[in-house]
Amino acid sequence: MGQDGLVTFWPAPHVDVPVHATVTLPGSKSITNRALILAALADGPSTITGALRSRDTDLMIAALRALGADIAGDAETLQVTPAKLGGGAVDCGLAGTVMRFLPSVATLAVGDVAFDGDAQARVRPLRTILDALRGLGAEIDGDALPFTVHGKGALRGGPVTIDASGSSQFVSGLLLSAARFDEGVTVHHDGKALPSMPHIEMTVEMLRRADVRVQAPTDSRKAQTWVVEPGPIRAVDWDVEPDLSNATPFLAAAAVTGGEVRIPHWPRLTTQPGDVIREILVRMGAEARVFDGVLTVRGPERLAGIDIDLHDVGELTPTVAALAALADSPSWLRGIAHLRGHETDRLAALSTEINRLGGKVTETEDGLEIVPAPLHGGAWHSYADHRMATAGAILGLRVPGVEIEDIGTTAKTLPNFVALWERMLNDGAAH
Repeated sequence: MGQDGLVTFWPAPHVDVPVHATVTLPGSKSITNRALILAALADGPSTITGALRSRDTDLMIAALRALGADIAGDAETLQVTPAKLGGGAVDCGLAGTVMRFLPSVATLAVGDVAFDGDAQARVRPLRTILDALRGLGAEIDGDALPFTVHGKGALRGGPVTIDASGSSQFVSGLLLSAARFDEGVTVHHDGKALPSMPHIEMTVEMLRRADVRVQAPTDSRKAQTWVVEPGPIRAVDWDVEPDLSNATPFLAAAAVTGGEVRIPHWPRLTTQPGDVIREILVRMGAEARVFDGVLTVRGPERLAGIDIDLHDVGELTPTVAALAALADSPSWLRGIAHLRGHETDRLAALSTEINRLGGKVTETEDGLEIVPAPLHGGAWHSYADHRMATAGAILGLRVPGVEIEDIGTTAKTLPNFVALWERMLNDGAAH
């Protein structure tokens, strides 16, 4: 939406030549928001370097400040000084990490913490985390936004069984604060396979860096139980990696135009799901290599379709669906039924929007079947979903006349997306 409330459309840039560019990306939203919570609950001050500043992370900062944490710094370097937490109001916006990670923190505050968010957020499933906290001794009014946590300054903790098949954030939301619970926590998952396991592994790794004792399953395919022992959360100076999922549209630009895009500071080892884009692009015909910390992707003459289970890396689905729509053979994206509960129903949104441009996408029980078809220009709706907006931008590179509604929604995780995208294309024009 524009500032005057009118719907605005961004003409997605179209190119007839291969894209050649180097794109430097800001930090990971997932790591930034986890680091902010751990720093706010730590036993001393912390510095977070390379923090992402976006709508989601600014909502997390504002929420922790509302509860009493002292967070100084306006750019990518933040100083966090823990304080006794009190009651307040939390605006979740549309940020899953805020609405699912902070209720646990709120149980440690002294006073009532009122949670609310955007209109779209009020339909996002939260009962799993709220019921789990009730089972651990919390008093909470409500089962979805808006809801209120009656903080008592402490939480008993202990064992709890949940069905986290709807979102890995339910597990992370319990683990991040659990060392501060009187009995810690034992989280047992009972349900269908957990989605986005790398995000839980990220949570566990960051807890261990803060000297929290965590027992986690060694085989993610049999992941069922996590144990966090009670104790202090040590202050850690966090250095945030670039957001690898935000890198995927730029790497896709190389793949769909037969060009070359380089991303510096690519981590050698990471728990970010976005790292899997390298394997996906190679399977679709591109070249991808990391040398001296720089990932270089070189696109093929013709992009091949792919049959892939994206269960653990569901956030890559909009990028992969856009690639598949521009490939020269059919694709099957599987294992992603849980995306129906994301910012929007991403499966319905992707099939609707690609088909609106002439595509042939069919929803399956747990994913999408995408048969290449000639695409034409038209409106692409983003559904207030940042990854839907960037998927439209990928298609626009090859399809003239794509106009993306509410490109500003990319500010959720990448506030300067349009400038980065246009700079990438201008770099390419210089070759």
